[in-house]
Amino acid sequence: MAEQASFGATPALRKDIQDRGFEGWINNQAALPVSQMQAPSWVIDFNDSNQAERDRTWRWISSSLMQFPLTGEDQLRQRVAWALLQFVPANKTNAYGQAEYWNLLQRHALGNYGEFLRAVSVHPVMGNFLDNVQNRPKSSQCPACAPNENYARELMQLFSLGVVQLNPDGTTKRDGNGKALETYDQDDVEGLARALTGWSFAPSSTPLGQNWLNAGKPMVPDSWSVAHDRGAKTVMGTNFPAGKEAPEELDAVVSMLMKHPNIAPFVSLRLIQHLVTSNPSPQYISRVSAVFRDNGKGVSGDMTAVVKAVLLDSEARLGDVPAADRRSFGKIREPWLWFMATLRGLGCTKPLAYPDGGMTQPRVQFPFSAQTVFSFYLPTDRAPGSNLLAPEQKLLNTVELTARLNQLQDALMRADVGAAAGCQIPLLSQSYAQSPKAYIEELNGRFFRGAMPATLRANLLELAAAQDTWSWAPAADRPTEGAVVLLHYALSSPFFGVMK
Repeated sequence: MAEQASFGATPALRKDIQDRGFEGWINNQAALPVSQMQAPSWVIDFNDSNQAERDRTWRWISSSLMQFPLTGEDQLRQRVAWALLQFVPANKTNAYGQAEYWNLLQRHALGNYGEFLRAVSVHPVMGNFLDNVQNRPKSSQCPACAPNENYARELMQLFSLGVVQLNPDGTTKRDGNGKALETYDQDDVEGLARALTGWSFAPSSTPLGQNWLNAGKPMVPDSWSVAHDRGAKTVMGTNFPAGKEAPEELDAVVSMLMKHPNIAPFVSLRLIQHLVTSNPSPQYISRVSAVFRDNGKGVSGDMTAVVKAVLLDSEARLGDVPAADRRSFGKIREPWLWFMATLRGLGCTKPLAYPDGGMTQPRVQFPFSAQTVFSFYLPTDRAPGSNLLAPEQKLLNTVELTARLNQLQDALMRADVGAAAGCQIPLLSQSYAQSPKAYIEELNGRFFRGAMPATLRANLLELAAAQDTWSWAPAADRPTEGAVVLLHYALSSPFFGVMK
C-alpha cells in the first residue's frame, strides 16, 4: 500500500502502515491537517519585465511542488490530489495560480466529489483555463456575445461523466446493434454552457498586478445584469427553470452530475488507475463505484470512503505477496512518481538544486505542464500491441529515459548537490564500500519492500564486479560512483518501474 498511497515508500512509512494497519493508517491520514502552499508576496505579484524576479518566482513554485510530496506527512491526501490533477487539470496560469489550484485539490482530495466539482467550477484558474470567465449569453446589450462551451464540455467529458453511457462496472452501455450509447449531445453542451454563464474574477480593492485573476479567491457572479442567462434550459433530461441566478444554476448542475449513473464508475476508474492498477477488472470498478454512490450512510461522492475502497479492495492487495498477483495487475510508474519515489527512497529532504538555481526534475511530466486539457495521457491509452490499458507507458519515451540515466546521475554524483538536498548518498557509498552485497540489500529495503527479484540481484552483483573495467572515477570516488550506477540500473528495471 505504501507505493499506492504515497509518493514513495520509505522505511518509516512502511512501519507506520504496519503499526496502524491499512485502514487505521488511512483514517489517520484523513485526519491530518490539510497542507497548503503559502505564497510569499513576491510570488503573488512581481515585476514581469525583471528576468530575475520571474526566475525567482518560477523556482519557488517548482521547488514547492516537489517539496510537498517529498516530505509532507499527509502523503495520501497529496497522492489523491495528484490523481485529481491528472483528469481535472488546469494550465494557462502563473506560479501563484498553480499554488492556489494545488491548494484546492488538497482541500477536496479526501472531501466530497460534488463539493469539489462546485469549487473547481468557480476557481479562477479553471475559469481562465477553460474560458468560463468569458461565458456570456447573447443579448440586446451584448449582441456579439455567445455562450462559451469549453468548460461545459470538459466538465461532462473529462471531469465527471465521459462521452458514453456506463454500467456500474465501467463497461459501456450499447444499443441492440452493439453501438455505444452517448452520454450527451450537442444540445446538452449548449444548455449546460448557458447554465454556467455569469461568473467573473473576484474584485479587489487594491491593484492585483500579476495576480490579475485573483487566484486566491473563488469567482463571483458578475454584477452585469445580462451576464447570466436566466432562461429555461434542459440538459440530459434535467429541466432548469427560468429565473435562476448563477449560483443556483451551478448548484443544480452539480446536483445533476452527482445523480447521473455515469459519475460513480467514471471517477472510480480514474482513481483506481492513478492509485493502484491501470487495467482493473469490471468487478473491482463495480465495488468501488458502489461506495462512490453510497458510503454506507447515504452519502454520495465521499472521497475518503472511495479512496479507502480503492486501496483496501482484494484486487488492490494482490501485490502484497510477491509473484502472487496476475500479470495484468499494476501500474507503470509514471515519470513524476518515479522521480519522487527515487528521492524519497534516498532520504532526500529537499529537491535536487544546483548552486546556480537550476533543479533536477522530470523532463516529460511536471505538475501543470500538460499541453492539453486531456493531461499527459488518456485513461483509454493501451500498451502497444496489446489490449491492456497502460496509459502511463505513453510517457516512457527516449527523452524521459535519457534524463533518468543522465540528469539524475549527474546530480547525485555531485557531493554539494546531494548534501544540500539532504540525500543519504554518503550512507549508500559507505554501504557499497563495505560490500556490493550489503549495498544491494540496502537498495532492497529502500526501494523493493525487501522483495528484490533474484534476477535483478544477480545482475547488480555482476555489474558491481565489473566496476573496475568501466569506472572513470578516481579510487576515492568509486564507492559513490558504484552506488549511483547500481542505483540507476535497479530503478530503471521493470521491477521498480511497475508498481504493485
